[in-house]
Amino acid sequence: MTSKLQLTVPKAIADQYGIRPGDELDWIPAGETIRVQLVRKKSKANQPLTSKQRVELFDANMKWLDQIQTEALSDAKRNGGRVTREKRGWTRDELYGDRGLTR
Repeated sequence: MTSKLQLTVPKAIADQYGIRPGDELDWIPAGETIRVQLVRKKSKANQPLTSKQRVELFDANMKWLDQIQTEALSDAKRNGGRVTREKRGWTRDELYGDRGLTR
C-alpha cells in the first residue's frame, strides 16, 4: 500500500484474471475480509454493446493501430531502411507460437 492508499495487483493475479491498466475494480465488504471484483463494462451495463458502440470501439482501435504503424514506418525511415525482425524486437514465432500452421 502506498502513501496515497493505492495497491498494486501482482502480475500473476492480473494475468490470471485479465486485469489491465485502466480497469476498474470493485471493493466489496465481506465480513472480516474485502472481496475485489473486476468490473466488466458489459456486465456492469447488463446488456451487450450496441452496433454503434462496437463500431466506435473498432474505429478507435483502428486509429490506434494506424498511429503505431505510422510511428514504426517513421522510425524505420530514420534508422535507414526496412523494419526487420532484429529491429522490431519480436518474431512471428513469438507472436503466434505453435498454431500448427504450415509455412
